[in-house]
Amino acid sequence: MAYIEPRKNKKGEITSYRIVVSDGMDLDGKQIRRIMTWTPTPGMSQHQIEKELNAAAVKFEEQIEYGYQLDSQQTLAEYIEYVLDLKERAGIAPRTLDRYRSLRTRILKALGHMKLSQIRPQHLNSFYKDLAQPGVRDSPDKAIAKKNLEAEIRRQYRSKASFSQTVSLSASTVNRAIRREPITLDTAQKIANGLHQNWKRLFSPAKDCEPLSDKTILEYHGFLSTVFAQAEKELLIPYNPAAKATPPKAEEPERDYFEPEQLEAILKELEHVPLKWKTITYLLIDTGCRRGEIMGLKWSSVDLEEGIIIIERALLYTPSLGIYEGPTKTRKIRAVRISNATLELLRKHKEAQQRLKEKNGDRWIETGYVFTADNGDHMTPDSITQWLAKFSETHNLPHIHPHAFRHTAASTMIASGIDLVTTAHELGHANATTTATIYAHSIAVAQAKAAQARSGVFDLIKPKEAQPEQVD
Repeated sequence: MAYIEPRKNKKGEITSYRIVVSDGMDLDGKQIRRIMTWTPTPGMSQHQIEKELNAAAVKFEEQIEYGYQLDSQQTLAEYIEYVLDLKERAGIAPRTLDRYRSLRTRILKALGHMKLSQIRPQHLNSFYKDLAQPGVRDSPDKAIAKKNLEAEIRRQYRSKASFSQTVSLSASTVNRAIRREPITLDTAQKIANGLHQNWKRLFSPAKDCEPLSDKTILEYHGFLSTVFAQAEKELLIPYNPAAKATPPKAEEPERDYFEPEQLEAILKELEHVPLKWKTITYLLIDTGCRRGEIMGLKWSSVDLEEGIIIIERALLYTPSLGIYEGPTKTRKIRAVRISNATLELLRKHKEAQQRLKEKNGDRWIETGYVFTADNGDHMTPDSITQWLAKFSETHNLPHIHPHAFRHTAASTMIASGIDLVTTAHELGHANATTTATIYAHSIAVAQAKAAQARSGVFDLIKPKEAQPEQVD
């Protein structure tokens, strides 16, 4: 039975009520008491107060009885730190953990002071609405190029790709700066340092007033869902408020893929590039693997006799760890058969790498990776993106990024009638449902073509010749 005690101010007026519920005995035989404070809404009548107070006491007693250890003092900020530590110890992917930590800042600013047990779906909906407002970005101000950066880069460097590698920025970031799109002050500083100039001579500061995208807001929602799901699991809250909130719906991005004539043009130009990069690109086209999986491929996972590669690891990057070797995205190992053309390139590449190893001698760093720097050390996954961007620019091809080859491989398999389970395995998806969701459009087109093929049966039926009308 709950015990209710009125709390009074210095004037003797009742301002709130303390509800106390017994929760058994501790190890020392002392009674455990759970306490919550209930405050009436201003303007309530005495009858309403008694009714709402008794209802609150009954509900609190039920929560204690069913095991909800409600901590009325613990804030969301405190619990988020606990969850992040818990996830890290449980072995969550480092990239996911880094992303959670980056999302934490805005959440703490808006909701961190609130008690964990007091947060409702309405609070989250209001937070999502605020994130969609112009000027919400609290990241450092942006910078926009004042002059023709491309001319300056080409004056000092052989190519944009060479400059990107020197300043440790992705090719896409450098291209954004060249197009005079807003970039971070830190990025502007790196570009200016690479060109041996003060950043203020090359860039103008600009306030970033763009609202967050629906996709980014959904990331905040996903993180909050994870936090509240843990609290619900630990019986700290009766339900997950994020599960009852209404986040925005992000539109599915259009999947880039290459038409046969575009692939033909790409393959034609690949005949004139270094062997290593030709082999990397052939593997991307042939297998649909992710770029990190290609960079993480080791010779011990390549069967040059059977023409099979085992995808069991990936080279990844996070700001906190730098480049590191990790599992595949789904943590699944898969075997992929490669074409004879790709197999022949791998054989030639292995011979070339052996000659490079002998030339380096003691300077060679033995990593076992199929694709390495000139000294045997690993290559960054982003180097593939940078090289492909430069390759497409040099040869006047459509903009090429690694994932476009992946989408092309998926669309080709689906159009060829390969079942979803096999397609999912080849691509390294968690399951066929993932494949069906991502490539719904390609599946719909394949189904439409199948229906068209079925309708061809009617072409076999010859129309009967018109019979002359009978005259009575």
